Amino acid sequence: MKKVLTLLLALLMVSTCLVAFSACGGSKTVIVGFDAGYPPFGYKDTATGEYVGFDIEYAKKVFETLDMEVEFKPIDWAAKDELLKTGAIDLIWNGFTYEGREDSYEWTDRYFDNSIVVLTKTDSGITSVAGLAGKAVAVQSDSSGESALGKKTDLVAGFKDGKYLTEADYTTAFTKLEAGSYDAIVIDIGVAKHLIGTKTAEYTILSEEISKETYAVGFLKGNTELCEKVNNAMNEVAKDIAFIKGLCDKYELEYDSFLLGK
Repeated sequence: MKKVLTLLLALLMVSTCLVAFSACGGSKTVIVGFDAGYPPFGYKDTATGEYVGFDIEYAKKVFETLDMEVEFKPIDWAAKDELLKTGAIDLIWNGFTYEGREDSYEWTDRYFDNSIVVLTKTDSGITSVAGLAGKAVAVQSDSSGESALGKKTDLVAGFKDGKYLTEADYTTAFTKLEAGSYDAIVIDIGVAKHLIGTKTAEYTILSEEISKETYAVGFLKGNTELCEKVNNAMNEVAKDIAFIKGLCDKYELEYDSFLLGK
């Protein structure tokens, strides 16, 4: 009888541990790395102190669909690869350009069409990319804009001092453009439109693009399981056209630039 009671107690302990694991250990929080200075895709709302943006709201809906806990972690964009490799973050979701990085990550389907353009003051006299000759041009460090400029050595050679200048984020670069420290910024078109806001008469986005690019969500090479789960959920959420259109309207993005669910 004593042996039977001992066995029953052991089984009860195992059962309790399994339930506890299922409730806690089995539901790992997924950590999303994002650039907190990258409006309208991810940034801090100065009024509320909350992190907001198209990508953040889209990601929240995706992980809600997956019934997975998620944490959004603002990161130094230049350190993103190291953070991914060490497990400090599980994925990168924030205007993350696919082109030029195709073989460096596991990727979801590309969900947003984005162009790299030139933003300048309307009264700068710059009306074409060729007009950047002799001008002080800035770009965000380690961004898709910087990658695009890296492929246009002849163009960069014509900039002031034969080089472009870098900032940690586009918000800072735009502030310096306003102050006259820069003549132009090479920037993602969605970010440019958000930064301009209602000041459309004061600023000009050149019609001539620096490059054409798309956004996707990136994972550590080999992490195919989580990538596939997120990708499937992204496509499922994309079927909710009212939700996606609402996000585009909220963050002043064009729905035609959204690539999924069509």
